[in-house]
Amino acid sequence: MPHVNRATRVAGGWLAIGSFMMILVLLIHGPIAPDIDEQMRRVADGVTRWRVAHWMAAAGLSLYAVSGLIMLTAGSRLTATGPTMTAWAVVVVGALWTMTTAVAEGTVVAGAAASGASDTFAAWWAFAEGKATGFAFVALAVAVIAGSEARGVERVGPAWAAWGAVLASVASFGGWALGMWVGIAPAMVVWVVSSIVMSAWTLSLGVGLMRARLPERIP
Repeated sequence: MPHVNRATRVAGGWLAIGSFMMILVLLIHGPIAPDIDEQMRRVADGVTRWRVAHWMAAAGLSLYAVSGLIMLTAGSRLTATGPTMTAWAVVVVGALWTMTTAVAEGTVVAGAAASGASDTFAAWWAFAEGKATGFAFVALAVAVIAGSEARGVERVGPAWAAWGAVLASVASFGGWALGMWVGIAPAMVVWVVSSIVMSAWTLSLGVGLMRARLPERIP
């Protein structure tokens, strides 16, 4: 088990909790329908579930942002290079972008679907869809972080798991792009499954960092 500083352990703890919440969110949320009328029906048929999932997402994404901010100031090996430092910054910004989506979907989007206000739903859905792009870029950032872990001499967990996270993260981005931007419905299933795998790895990374040893002397 590698040594880490105290700030890195704290960041790992918040990352683990946020990742666990996002796994639950993705399981509850499920794939998104490319057709907006179909998506409105899905939301209307499960308004309470939709609201719960998105308030949980808002909390989990906020913890991603907290973890990234602490990591950027921790001065650890996880931000020792330009690409990894940039990746953690993208995690922060992307999580905050997507958190606003979660709040909008848990409030006005859910309310519009429940009341049958299709024009309101369409307008706010377009807003939410645009802001949710932040999660796609979080996935690319995780791919960079996982790739650095896989190649590193000192790492948390096995290299094969990190390489698997790289593939899952790229698949998450690709699934979102093909599903939301091109309208290929099966791609949204890929997005959900790969995002769960990606979040499982960030969960394991967070737990590993949280449990890592502190140096005998802390400056």
